[in-house]
Amino acid sequence: MTPLGQSIPPPLRATTTNASAGTSPDSNSATGPGRSADVANDVGAPDRSPGTKERLHLVADPLPGSVPLSVNGIRVAAEPILRRLAETAHQREVDHDYAFADVRALVDTGIALTGIAVAEGGAGGSLRDVIDLVIAIAHADSSVAQALRGTFLIANQVAGRADLPHRERILARLRDRDVFAGTVNERTGGASGQVNATARRDGAEWVIDGEKYYSTGGLYANWFSTQARTEDGEVLRFTVPVDREGVERLDDFDAVGQRLTASGTTRLSGVRIADDEITPTPETEPDNPWQGSAAQLYLAAVQAGIAARARDDAIAYVRERARPIKHSTASTSAEDPYVRETVGEIAARAQAARAVVLLAAETLEGVRGRTGDDARAAGATAAIEIAQAGVIAIESALTAAELVFDVGGGSITDRALGFDRHWRNARTAANHNPRQWKQAVAGAFHLTGEHPPTTGLF
Repeated sequence: MTPLGQSIPPPLRATTTNASAGTSPDSNSATGPGRSADVANDVGAPDRSPGTKERLHLVADPLPGSVPLSVNGIRVAAEPILRRLAETAHQREVDHDYAFADVRALVDTGIALTGIAVAEGGAGGSLRDVIDLVIAIAHADSSVAQALRGTFLIANQVAGRADLPHRERILARLRDRDVFAGTVNERTGGASGQVNATARRDGAEWVIDGEKYYSTGGLYANWFSTQARTEDGEVLRFTVPVDREGVERLDDFDAVGQRLTASGTTRLSGVRIADDEITPTPETEPDNPWQGSAAQLYLAAVQAGIAARARDDAIAYVRERARPIKHSTASTSAEDPYVRETVGEIAARAQAARAVVLLAAETLEGVRGRTGDDARAAGATAAIEIAQAGVIAIESALTAAELVFDVGGGSITDRALGFDRHWRNARTAANHNPRQWKQAVAGAFHLTGEHPPTTGLF
């Protein structure tokens, strides 16, 4: 159990594995409002932490690289870990107890290598396979799913971009089962996207000072990516190991839901970085400028997982604990027509969320490999479909989470059950980007052909 606001030391490591190559962070803000794709490429800094990096392997799986991976093999290996996360999710939230051991075990199965070509040490599979896995993780514990967002997003860039800066380094770190986090967000009272963290030259290095917030997954991570502004006004994007001197991670995220996403403050105090740890800024806009679409799809997948968990909890409660209301003609709650109607609606909402998210994943994967005007047109269409999927997933999760309480009486509100967390988690994750904006942008596209903004939120 970690007291709220406490500084967190670097991740525990034991079995020695070399992690001297590859890197990256989260391409979006974490739980809470923020920009989405700004740090997606800020990865690939060389390992400059002292000595050999070590990892704590907490399961009996073979070490990375010793056996071929497959999508199905990863799902089989992850299943008991996900079951354990599901069984402990409520109590861990109550105790503010991070699932460090289980998250490490989950990452060690190779989940982030889903969607990466087998020839490159990945498990193969499609973007749909990746998103299906994210839904499964969110079904077990939506906080864990969101905490791993940065890792999955950089893996998606490795899978889809041959021109990704520092790609080989990042890929090596993914194969080493490293975890990535990052954020550009600051709580400085300035305009959204304002960069107040500073970078000053000191000889051959840069010295970074500042604070970042919404560092989703930061307490689990090996690598942290962000940005700072130089005296000349240039914005430097970079990645550092979390055990770099001057990097301090705080456990101070205190939202109503998604409480264990590790989305708090990262302090950078005199952090030294070299030029080759900086991610170069592209000189031209990519053919598909909607680089935040995968990040938005990921959030929708988390909502689909929450809706599925609400469905399963409602079914289990009716089968195992609920009693018919006294003027019901049914002998059991499972036979009550109104309870059946409610469970049916919850199940329909969960199915709708899952269906639109997986369909959007197929559409987004279809953008890969396109160039020129074709890429731009396909990217815009995918961004709109993902925005629409996000609306359906959010509203499905919120409604399903509320309807859980209609399948029982007063007892279903017992805090010991923790069913309120489903709504709190869905509501908190939904606040990344207002769904009214998603609807308005989709409407404009359909009515006038106006393309969505390229800010990373679509």
